[in-house]
Amino acid sequence: MKKLTLCLMLISAIFLTGCSHTEEIQNPSSTETSTSPSASIESIKGGNLEIPQVLKVSPEMLKDPTQVTITLENDLAFTTSLYPKAAPKTVENFLNKFSSGYYNNLKFHRVEDWVVQGGDPLGTGTGGGDIQTELNNLSFKKGAVGVARAGDIRQSNDSQFFIVTTDSTFLDKQYTNFGQVTKGMEDVVKIQIGDKIKSVTIE
Repeated sequence: MKKLTLCLMLISAIFLTGCSHTEEIQNPSSTETSTSPSASIESIKGGNLEIPQVLKVSPEMLKDPTQVTITLENDLAFTTSLYPKAAPKTVENFLNKFSSGYYNNLKFHRVEDWVVQGGDPLGTGTGGGDIQTELNNLSFKKGAVGVARAGDIRQSNDSQFFIVTTDSTFLDKQYTNFGQVTKGMEDVVKIQIGDKIKSVTIE
């Protein structure tokens, strides 16, 4: 009996250590829910994260954005403007991944009537690492590009990004907003679960 109890305790400990906590994020106008990835807070800077301040972005800060075109295997394509001055660490992180081919063959795992989300290396919505959240006053209007995050507002996912397909201002100052789709929004709304990224071009 003691051996059985010990085995059960060990199995439980292994299970809890290996599972990642997820948070349900729901569009207030929708009845559908979905999970956003999470990771240990201690994995970023030893856990010394501060509540992010909201950066006031001026029109001047949005000039000379970096243009990135994402092409899918089904020939859908869209171009986004990324704003380094609005979310510098976030833009640097994603540009590094875009330029390295990291996103090639990764799929969009979440598609709802207001958002599409992809970039998870596991394809399940639970993959990716951590990055400091960078909040600003940019609004999540149709076509805005944001970063998935878990329950702690201080940490975001360093791989998964989303695009809102309708105005979603309930996300304002809650998620990192680092870009805007400037071309191909008609293709973004055609994305389906499982559609894979073929290539990313930084212009």
